[in-house]
This record gives sequence, structure tokens and C-alpha cells, in this order.
Amino acid sequence: MTSLVHHITFDCKDAYALAQWWSQVTGRPVSDDDQPGDPEALVQLPEGPGLLFIEVPEGKTVKNRVHLDLQAETTRDAEVERLMGIGATLVDDQRRPNGRGWVVLADPEGNEFCVELSAAERAALS
Repeated sequence: MTSLVHHITFDCKDAYALAQWWSQVTGRPVSDDDQPGDPEALVQLPEGPGLLFIEVPEGKTVKNRVHLDLQAETTRDAEVERLMGIGATLVDDQRRPNGRGWVVLADPEGNEFCVELSAAERAALS
């Protein structure tokens, strides 16, 4: 027997607002079943697990033990700029002089995630 990962779940203060933000990141809509004020909201991705946002009373206090790694469709740097333009904050910049590396950002509620090179950028460096 095996298990499938159905959702990746984020604890948050405002489930619908954070789901809307991640909807902008991924280009996937918030579920039609979810409305502002709901204690949970889902962004279903085309492949793999959905992103589920659940309201909890406590705020985030420590670094994530699990995080998402996003691969840019355009370029890593353009995606970092786009995400910061919609409310992400810079946590750590691991870009290397040789073009490799990643950037650690945080969503509006402080959940860290990384932005990696696009497939084309990765291929060009090989």
C-alpha cells in the first residue's frame, strides 16, 4: 500500500486572502466552493497536490520545516521581481555569480518558498 499527497497545507490567519495570493502565483483559481471568511480555501493545481489554506489562531513564529520550490516559466529573476511586486518579501538571496542558485521569498503571511531557475535557464547552464 502507498499514500498519495493530496494537499500541501498552510496554516494562516486569513485562508481566503492567502489562497487568492497563491492563486496569482500559480495562475490557478481558488476553488469555487471557497468564499471570503471561510476558515479554509483551496487552490487546485493542474498536476499533483492542491494548496490548502487553513485558518489557525496563532501566528507563524519559526522557519518553515517544509517549503515549496517554484520553477520559473520565464526566468528566475523575472519571477522573483513579479512575486515581490504582488507582495512577497525577500528572505535570502542564494543567486551565484555563475547564474545558478535560488532566491528565498516569503508570502504575505511569512511562509517561505524558493524560486529556482527556469528549465531553459537550467539547460543553458548545462
